[in-house]
Amino acid sequence: MAASFISRMAPPRLRIFYAILAIFVVVALFAPWIAPENPNSQNLLGRLKPPGSDVRGITYWIGSDELGRDLLSRVIYGARVSLMVAVLSVVGSGLVGTSLGMIAGYYRGVTGTVIMRLVDIVLSVPAILLAIITVAIMGPGLVNVVIVLAFTRWPRYARVAYGQTLGLMSLPYVRLSQTMGAAGPWVIRRHILPNIIGPIMVVVTLEIGLMVLFEAGLSFLGLGVQPPTPSWGAILSSGRNYMTTAWWIAIFPGLCLFTLILSVNVLGDHVRDMVEKRR
Repeated sequence: MAASFISRMAPPRLRIFYAILAIFVVVALFAPWIAPENPNSQNLLGRLKPPGSDVRGITYWIGSDELGRDLLSRVIYGARVSLMVAVLSVVGSGLVGTSLGMIAGYYRGVTGTVIMRLVDIVLSVPAILLAIITVAIMGPGLVNVVIVLAFTRWPRYARVAYGQTLGLMSLPYVRLSQTMGAAGPWVIRRHILPNIIGPIMVVVTLEIGLMVLFEAGLSFLGLGVQPPTPSWGAILSSGRNYMTTAWWIAIFPGLCLFTLILSVNVLGDHVRDMVEKRR
């Protein structure tokens, strides 16, 4: 079923990327059943073992870390953390940014000016720097990382929604609804939102990869998901100390990050092309 869906959605040259993304999603959803070991179970006799090692009945398929934890299990659970943070932060920032952008574009005037100047202020600070500052103030943790990433990325949705809404305001059916006395929220919900959902979805697909990268960066710096919860960024951070003796600790989560972000970005480009063709 999944294979037939991918074949219908993507051209042949992109099916591999759709399949890779689907694999990551399945692994994240079913991590407790797929992971061979408890990701936090320590075995000091098996610390820093290379891929394929077998210690006390435990096979370390891609090696173990400095505490003897199964790296494969930690990478699998790390996929769950990364995708959960990415999806939740994208949903949060998308809802806030799209709503504010439509309100600014529909009402314009003082309301629109205030909202868009706030957008300019947030965008004037680099997103990763703003995220680091905010996490440092709020404290690290899974929930705080989601809130921080949603807070730093909503302006991108607001700008897209604002521009698309301005373009729709001159269309006959929107002006007719206003002339007949339709309330602003009704017009936004009935006429504006359905017609800007395509460009917003393009932003969503591109932002998911960025959210995965930002979460990994914050965890790498110790400001994201906290130990012992597995996170690709945290595993990379610990693995950098063992690059010469246990290269696998950093290499495998790094490859997962690269592959996931590449697949999501290719998906985003494909969605953008489809939206542009329909215009």
